[in-house]
Amino acid sequence: MSKYLSILLLLFSIHAMSQQIVKLYEGDVPNSKPSVDKEKTEESDGIVRVSEISRPTLMVFLPPKEKSNGTAVIICPGGGYWINAIQHEGIDVAKKLNEWGVAAFVLKYRIPSEATMINKEVGPLQDAQRAIQLVRERATGWNVNPNRIGIMGFSAGGHLASTAGTHFSKSHIDNPKGISLRPDFMVLIYPVVSFRDEVGHSGSRTQIIGSNPTKEKIELYSNEMQVNTTTPPSFLVHASNDEAVKSENSIVFYQALIRNKVPAELHLYQSGGHGFGMNNKTTPDNWMDRLKNWLDANDWLK
Repeated sequence: MSKYLSILLLLFSIHAMSQQIVKLYEGDVPNSKPSVDKEKTEESDGIVRVSEISRPTLMVFLPPKEKSNGTAVIICPGGGYWINAIQHEGIDVAKKLNEWGVAAFVLKYRIPSEATMINKEVGPLQDAQRAIQLVRERATGWNVNPNRIGIMGFSAGGHLASTAGTHFSKSHIDNPKGISLRPDFMVLIYPVVSFRDEVGHSGSRTQIIGSNPTKEKIELYSNEMQVNTTTPPSFLVHASNDEAVKSENSIVFYQALIRNKVPAELHLYQSGGHGFGMNNKTTPDNWMDRLKNWLDANDWLK
């Protein structure tokens, strides 16, 4: 089979898995420069990677109406702000959430790029805010309760999700109806949270705020420093031996939540490394079961 045919089959299978793919914006994408669409989807080592994204979309996965509980989760795949790991940190998770009666929306967010964006610093955040806005706008049609919309992120997608959950008071998109951009809860899986030298992930930081950011920019996008009493309740998972994104990212965020009396739950595994998706093969414990328990305890599955 040719590489070209393999890619076509891969794209077809991804599209077939969702019930609907929605353009994130009507008309022009905000904060964009005129550019050619160079988006690529590739698979290697069992990982599906979507790169050079400049036209963001939302992949819709809805549970059967009789099973739906009204809760929705917007999923931000990881990839260092270089790619979206769309399958194991997106589509697979969405299908599992549907089994619990939760509507799921996989966000294919833009990759920060000076070639395609006027200000790459806020491009992904705009997409996350628009995803929250869009799901609330269409909540009735998707059988979703607009007051039960969470955001979930893996790795750099965790940075995007935690940015959405700590920077929601400032809208970076048109919002004439004043729709709340605050997620009702956050699920952060081996997340990049901090951009500080001693904790943060330098690759993600460079992609968002450049190689020589100011102290003020570093602090602004170190989301543990942006937590306050209005930050949404949060569930976090990390492996202690994660060498790509230090587990301290989850720890400092959890500590900030507790200081501000925000409900939070943190699961630290001894092993597992980085990028394990739903399945940490080093332990028989399933963190998705822990997540289900947490959602249930907070009445989001009822």
